[in-house]
Amino acid sequence: MFLILGLGNPGPRYELTRHNAGFWVADNLADKYDIRLGCHKYLSLYGKGEVDGLEVVIAKPMTYMNESGKAAKSLLSAFNLSPEQMLVIHDDIDLPLGKVKKKFKGGDGGQRGIRSTIQSIRTGEFARVRVGIGRPEDKDDIVDYVLSPFDAEDSGLINETMEQAVQAVEATLKELNKRKSTED
Repeated sequence: MFLILGLGNPGPRYELTRHNAGFWVADNLADKYDIRLGCHKYLSLYGKGEVDGLEVVIAKPMTYMNESGKAAKSLLSAFNLSPEQMLVIHDDIDLPLGKVKKKFKGGDGGQRGIRSTIQSIRTGEFARVRVGIGRPEDKDDIVDYVLSPFDAEDSGLINETMEQAVQAVEATLKELNKRKSTED
């Protein structure tokens, strides 16, 4: 089993913001595989199902982004999973809008949800799918930027990016499963 954790901020105020790219990808993935995110437990909204034949839990922390690690730790513990069985989807200002990248371990790169997760589970040994949201011109505007919605003219690119991110999650899961199989 694998945990797929889409990071974002709960509530209608943040629903359409750049910072919720992880939520959007998790929702798109859940829709594609008909996994209902209807369980509210472990500080998250989650559902269980299969992605490409692999058993998964898709979850969205109901903590704020900066406390995502509490939900990650709770879910890993509840489902008896190791960090190596977790894939986190998050927004990344260091990638241009429309760019998606896979990463299998590392630091937080300034992303506070990832920082919280690393601090809570005490390791950076988990996979990530980074969804580029671009960077504001003025670095003093980062908080306002990530908590603002995308521009209307970007909607086509955003839809393409979500599809690309879902494909990146599928590919990453296959790779994680292959790594897990060689370790068993």
